[in-house]
Amino acid sequence: MRMLSKFMVATLVGAAVSVPAMAEEPAKQSFKHEGYTYVYQVKDTKTGQVISGRRYPDAVAFNLAIKNGKVSGVSNGQPVSFDVEEARGAAD
Repeated sequence: MRMLSKFMVATLVGAAVSVPAMAEEPAKQSFKHEGYTYVYQVKDTKTGQVISGRRYPDAVAFNLAIKNGKVSGVSNGQPVSFDVEEARGAAD
């Protein structure tokens, strides 16, 4: 199984940065990358933002936190951790 690619995370991070804070439940968003569809939502928390969702068609879960310029969390049961700028660089 593939883990989240840094390009895919760059897309999620870009979406997280552009989502305004809302009091209601965040809307689900989606995009396609390398034959997979990623469905996720971004939530603002006191300590940063949380991106959670699933990759289809295999319904692999991911849960990432963005705090102090770092992305960390779990994808497909595997821990992931890297700098936001590293993810942004992968999209270039």
